[in-house]
Amino acid sequence: MTIVRRCAPVVTAASLAVAFSAAEPPPLPRARPAAVGLASAPLAEATALLKRFVADRKIAGAVAAVARHGKLAYLEPVGVQDLETRAPMSERSLFRIYSMTKPVTAAAVMMLFEEGRFTLDDPVSKYLPEFADVKVGLPDGSTRPPLRPITVQDLLLHTSGFSHRTSELYRTARVRVRADTLPQFVTKITGAPLMEDPGTRFRYSEGTTVLGRLVEIWSGQPFDAFLEARVFTPLAMTETSFWARPDQRARLTTVYQSARGGGLTPFEIEPEAPFTERPALLEGAVGLVSTVPDFLRFCQMLLNRGTLNGVRILSAKTVEMMTANGLPDAVLRARGGTRGWGLGNVDVTLGTGEYGWDGTAGTIFTVDPRHEMITVLMWQSVPADPDGLRARVKTLIDRAIE
Repeated sequence: MTIVRRCAPVVTAASLAVAFSAAEPPPLPRARPAAVGLASAPLAEATALLKRFVADRKIAGAVAAVARHGKLAYLEPVGVQDLETRAPMSERSLFRIYSMTKPVTAAAVMMLFEEGRFTLDDPVSKYLPEFADVKVGLPDGSTRPPLRPITVQDLLLHTSGFSHRTSELYRTARVRVRADTLPQFVTKITGAPLMEDPGTRFRYSEGTTVLGRLVEIWSGQPFDAFLEARVFTPLAMTETSFWARPDQRARLTTVYQSARGGGLTPFEIEPEAPFTERPALLEGAVGLVSTVPDFLRFCQMLLNRGTLNGVRILSAKTVEMMTANGLPDAVLRARGGTRGWGLGNVDVTLGTGEYGWDGTAGTIFTVDPRHEMITVLMWQSVPADPDGLRARVKTLIDRAIE
């Protein structure tokens, strides 16, 4: 199944004219849980569970939020940002969201799709000449040309044949280095062999960072400047960027790794380029830091089918495309048949329509259109999901629906 529809351009002048205070971004309207059809007891259990994980030193702290019917009904910080300083976790605590960056990048891509800058079936080589020379790796170590070119849609659906940043192939070739620029990254990733022919398999990959470079080419702006002007400012996401600014550093949470024998030890996932410095590589796949309220606003825009507080970011039709399964039937079956993938770089639960995604260091979001509900959980932990905490908290939150 190939998705090639093009939607009418969205007028964004109103959104660009909106100015928000960086110090006090407008939150979603607050409501008591009962006012939006949520029982308080399961939410209190979710808070107690998070506090127990803090007490047991399985996580240092967390921030959890639930919005329903466009209103924020639950926002709970627990624990601390850093075990040494004991700075308490707060709703303004800043987190490395890693792969939750991907849906933001996809939103930027689809805004330019609506403007007619490209079609989903376009070969990427039309915009990045390096893609004309990609090769598929074979078991004997040789290579051959792919059966067809990699398209923009392949990058969005992870059917390009590229691999993950942690793969042995990419680590050995140093494909992904935060000190590189986006053009250097493109040269490196196209120089490594593809894992398979485009369109034949879902393989979660670094293709989303290539999309950031395409945004630059299509828009004529640096990737971070485009996101700031077209996504973050209109949505009042004043705390979201590719690095923690000096005024934000005190709120950047520390990543902890589970220690042998129990307890937590600090763990720097990106020691060569920490998130307290502006990286050369603006990674559309994993590069952003954000807060729970900021990311809630992004999710609410998606749930509202492209709009928030009177500001339209995307058309409703485009958001529908982004949040529905786009994988071809054969690829979907190979993935298990129950979980699809959308152009918005979100995992889609077939049957319920719930969608969302997570991050390497413990962040996760879900959007449930049936119940008009959003859940955002953020902590900083390796492993990302200690003792299945994500599902346990989400189960309690879902139990609150009345």
